[in-house]
Amino acid sequence: MLNFVSMNQRELFLRNVAQTSDAPLALEIVRAKDVTLWDVHGKAYLDLISGISVSNIGHSNTEVIEAVKKQAELYMHIMVYGELIESPQVQYATELISHLPSTLNSVYFTNSGTEATEGAMKLAKRVTGRTQILAFHNSYHGSTQGALSVMGSEYWRNAFRPLLPGIIHAEYNSIESIDLIDENLACIILEPLQAEKGVNVPSIEWMQAIRKKCDEKGVLMILDEIQTGFGRTGTLFSFQHNDIIPDILLLGKALGGGMPLGAFIASRSMMDAFTNNPVLGHISTFGGHPVSCAAGLAALKYLLNNHLIDGVEGKRKIFRDKLIHPLIKEFRSYGLLMTIEFESWDINKKIIDLCIEGGVFTDWFLFAPNCMRLAPPLIISDEDIYKACEIILSACDSYAKK
Repeated sequence: MLNFVSMNQRELFLRNVAQTSDAPLALEIVRAKDVTLWDVHGKAYLDLISGISVSNIGHSNTEVIEAVKKQAELYMHIMVYGELIESPQVQYATELISHLPSTLNSVYFTNSGTEATEGAMKLAKRVTGRTQILAFHNSYHGSTQGALSVMGSEYWRNAFRPLLPGIIHAEYNSIESIDLIDENLACIILEPLQAEKGVNVPSIEWMQAIRKKCDEKGVLMILDEIQTGFGRTGTLFSFQHNDIIPDILLLGKALGGGMPLGAFIASRSMMDAFTNNPVLGHISTFGGHPVSCAAGLAALKYLLNNHLIDGVEGKRKIFRDKLIHPLIKEFRSYGLLMTIEFESWDINKKIIDLCIEGGVFTDWFLFAPNCMRLAPPLIISDEDIYKACEIILSACDSYAKK
């Protein structure tokens, strides 16, 4: 028998936990509160990625914790999702719908964002009777096989082929992509902005043209707000910037207030397609877990009651105005989803490492490895923004001197 007592947490982590890269950061975080993480040695880090846009209201929010405790004491899992009336699901769905257009009035809760993608793709095929899907290069919608099929990079897709047939990939924000929308498509799936491309923002005109062409051809528009929802870009949902309404909305990440939760939202008439031919057309054991729904509802109420979205633009401007350095090629942002672009991945990685040494936790983007990710909790104070910027600029200076 292995002597686990003599092994430290790092050794156990590397030995027993499945790894997704050959060089994990392996920081041992033992506590998180608001915008700060603490490691096992007591070192503090300003969190500038919010668990990839999950902790929009910060870590260990008191109201979310109380909601989790209260619900856990009442009940956790009871039965496969959809069979019983469970108050947290009902209340959260009702609250979400109250902030959405009238056509988005039926919520299907899932365990995660990628499962929301899967459910939405199934729903689009079921409703339209069509099978083809249009997706975009440099898009990210999850990594299960269906979601992977619409991921916008052959680098990640190729090792797992064969994937779903009938997937067409086009250039994001291009006129040519609009011409590909025809009567053969069940749906088009896209993000309101491409986060993993390093904050690639399309024109409002393009988004509206996509919406118009979908209407003309009877194609459902699936909008992936898994990373951009819940105030991240300066409105509750990013599609509000573009004056469009999707047919199916994907949510995740911040949806659960720090707990695992996803959802796809459509009209009741569309969602009813899952109730027959076949019955149980989409099903989940843990989707909409009562504790996750309780946490998410508390987080949404905290976000709205404390008017956190109102402060997003002012905080973005501080980052924009402070982050000026010869090594920084470009600063791009949409609300508090921001990127610092450097010349190369090598420069970016070394500066990220220096930032972590200096007490700022950040990382890079999947489809833009030369870009540093900045997506702090929306509660971050001006003081902490100035401090974070100083550490980033200091890291740039240290790299430049080498």
